[in-house]
Amino acid sequence: MARTALTRDEVLDAAAALVMQHGPAALTMRKLAAELGTAVTSIYWHVGNRESLLDALVRRTVEEMGAIRPSGRAPADRILSVARILRRELRERPHLIAMVHERGLTERMFLPAQQALVHEVHAAGLRGARAADAVRAVQFQVVGYLLVERSRERSPAQSPAESELWDPAAAPHDPALARALARPADPDRLFLLSVRALVHTLLAPGAAPPR
Repeated sequence: MARTALTRDEVLDAAAALVMQHGPAALTMRKLAAELGTAVTSIYWHVGNRESLLDALVRRTVEEMGAIRPSGRAPADRILSVARILRRELRERPHLIAMVHERGLTERMFLPAQQALVHEVHAAGLRGARAADAVRAVQFQVVGYLLVERSRERSPAQSPAESELWDPAAAPHDPALARALARPADPDRLFLLSVRALVHTLLAPGAAPPR
């Protein structure tokens, strides 16, 4: 029996889950109706046709990406928290983010994160072009790091593997380095390390951006 009580948010939740799991091509009105246990006509009544549904998903994704709440006592800590939130949100919904990009709304999506970063670099005493450079440097670091992560995750098995290339004999002057490079990379730790180093440099008193 088809369910009779259904809300627009429930439709969007189910549609978003399908896109996040399988990509937008997997989202059909029939499949969505089956997931919700309702009739296709009910889906149309709540969200319109498939293009209208995709547009609604994009708008909601942009809104959800705006819910950034920095944490930490010092500006540097809060900037780091914004970077971590942004990376997490982008990682969790790659297909939805791609849809936002395809509709030309990427800059609008990133605006709340930029505004949060502006607030923190101002609190750290940066102004003008230096503040703008700091905001963009953090944003580009997050997005660039994520692209490298995804490339590594999707790459075919490597032969020889990194662990084989970096046996201690490959670096007799620094065997500890060879052992460390032979171990799998820890993306979370490296992300924090890179962003902390970047933020420390950007906020350092008297530091001037290269021209």
